[in-house]
Amino acid sequence: MRVFAGPRIGTRLGCHNFRGSRREFLFLGTVREAWPRREHLYNIVFTGPNVGNRTIKSCAGNKSEQPLRGRCYETGSDFALAAELYDARARTDEMFWLLDPAALYERPAPERHRLIFYLGHLEAFDWNQICRGALETTAFHSMFDKLFEFGIDPEPGQSPADRPSDWPRVEEVARYNAEVRRRVDESLARAPAQIVQVALEHRLMHAETFAYLMHELPYERKLRRAAHAVRQDSGPPPEARMVDIAEGEATLGQDPAAFGWDNEFARHRMRVPSFRMARYKVTNGEYLRFVMEGAAAPHFWVRQGEQWFYRGMFGLRPLPLDWPVYVTHEEAAAYAAWRAKSLPSEEQFHRAAYGSPDGGERAYPWGGAAPGPRRGNFNFRRWDPEPVTAHPAGESAFGIAQLAGNGWEWTSTRFGPFPGFEPFPFYPGYSANFFASPHFVLKGGSPRTARRLLRRSFRNWFRPCYPYVYATFRLVENG
Repeated sequence: MRVFAGPRIGTRLGCHNFRGSRREFLFLGTVREAWPRREHLYNIVFTGPNVGNRTIKSCAGNKSEQPLRGRCYETGSDFALAAELYDARARTDEMFWLLDPAALYERPAPERHRLIFYLGHLEAFDWNQICRGALETTAFHSMFDKLFEFGIDPEPGQSPADRPSDWPRVEEVARYNAEVRRRVDESLARAPAQIVQVALEHRLMHAETFAYLMHELPYERKLRRAAHAVRQDSGPPPEARMVDIAEGEATLGQDPAAFGWDNEFARHRMRVPSFRMARYKVTNGEYLRFVMEGAAAPHFWVRQGEQWFYRGMFGLRPLPLDWPVYVTHEEAAAYAAWRAKSLPSEEQFHRAAYGSPDGGERAYPWGGAAPGPRRGNFNFRRWDPEPVTAHPAGESAFGIAQLAGNGWEWTSTRFGPFPGFEPFPFYPGYSANFFASPHFVLKGGSPRTARRLLRRSFRNWFRPCYPYVYATFRLVENG
């Protein structure tokens, strides 16, 4: 029996090659102590025929006197998906551990729920989709199922008015979460793979959007700041250069045989006329000239005396001139107009990112290799951006830099359905609820975007005035 303990379950498992004359299985189990400071995750690889729910009373590496309860999976697709879910849980748990517990009842962004909502929402979503929805399991806490079911996206100027006292105590939410995880773990092997992937990617999306909210908290509300020192790698902005993109076709949408969200379907091709695109994302240094001409400063900038600073996740630093500027869509469009240029459309982004001069298309800007640290600033690698010239190994076939990671990229495309769109029957409002009001498509990914969300069909979207997103942009010249 081999035992591995720790929060990065998926990463650890990736280091092992399971071979032998007998079949091997993975035990995914948890031992939980009082939230928010302790949760131990264990995965145990062993040989034997027992696939199903098990309790292991003692094993090497288990420092708790509590038995390990969890489920055994044969190493295969079920095993990989379960391991990814456990890894995503550890990722979101870690973010809550970074907070002063008192901060959970604060509302860092006026347009969103208090943070306590997100503590319960991730587990409630898993429960509502996997157990209550797909498997029709009887509810054990219907009030929390409903309370934590959906987030909010109010119209501008219509912020929620709830008070901290309207929300349950942390201990109540923690008990609900623990019971949800126990029941979900017992049910995973029976759940449709599509629903498990929905739960997994939903959690990974929130690992990013929760970072946006966490960014808005005062620094003293974030714990372990010393472990996340403010990076100082920056220099002058690179010389701006436009790259010619020849006319060609772009494939938008997901393969019908692969997993994707409803707005990623149906796959279709579009003819894209020739255009020119900036090799680099617009930098803080370039945008600073716009501000000096009278434009408002971006949300992540702070001025102290005569000097501008970047407001990073864990501290201020002098404005890094070669980092991408994070702005709203309104600010990006205004800057583009000031430069007599435009924002790229969704199909132009696809052509520049995944197309090639010979007419072929790629899975990622750099080719077919899986996303890795050489290719860009993504998959929770950093909390803040890095220079726009970093990671030349991630450039597209046209030589465009950082089309994946280091900041989502605004497009000029209004978020709407592709031809042949059909809403998920189990989650009909995921995309359709946002088609009527103005939201714009973003592509690429940020430092806090999970690698599985870097697929070329994935579409992000936000309101044009929403300031908290790790979103940047680049310029194009049409015709």
